[in-house]
Amino acid sequence: MADRRTQEDHPYGPSVARLIDEFNRLPGIGRKSAERLANYILGCSSPDAMALAEAIRSVKESVGRCSICFNLTESETCAMCQDPRRDSTLVCVVEQPKDVVALESSGAFTGRYHVLGGRIAPLEGIGPENLTIHQLVRRIRRDGVKELVMATNPTLEGDGTALFITNLLEDDDVQITRLARGIASGSVLEFANREMLADALKGRQSF
Repeated sequence: MADRRTQEDHPYGPSVARLIDEFNRLPGIGRKSAERLANYILGCSSPDAMALAEAIRSVKESVGRCSICFNLTESETCAMCQDPRRDSTLVCVVEQPKDVVALESSGAFTGRYHVLGGRIAPLEGIGPENLTIHQLVRRIRRDGVKELVMATNPTLEGDGTALFITNLLEDDDVQITRLARGIASGSVLEFANREMLADALKGRQSF
């Protein structure tokens, strides 16, 4: 009832109030930003507004999950899984599709990916069965994967997920590595936080 009353009392009417509410649900969008976006839609031309609506409709209807790596794609399999130049025996495990985009921007990885769809978080009700972990294990055994790069986020849940996968594969002939952590090249020690410094010390290499 509270939401309905708010929409009915909006000076522009319930349709604008609903649009503001929908924008407000987006991550990182506060009430003021939602109102600015709604006012932009009201002020732009009908073709521009409809183009935005059509883009949203199209992406929800056309984009799905790759049948191999579970990355986002408009085809049965994504472009990276179809690319014969990429090493199918080298697989990088990430939590979300946005992580693939971030890693690809480096231009340094020549293997393929596997998107888990999140991380194990018991307090949030997310267990291994809610992720694509067992599909990953089948893929490793089926495709003869030689190295698995753990690129889950460096958080308690991310590290716990990586450890869970590592334990599942302890009897498999696959090398498991993780992304290096610590001090970035070109950075200054005094600006590094304690976690970065700890990771840098633990991951130190021969000079």
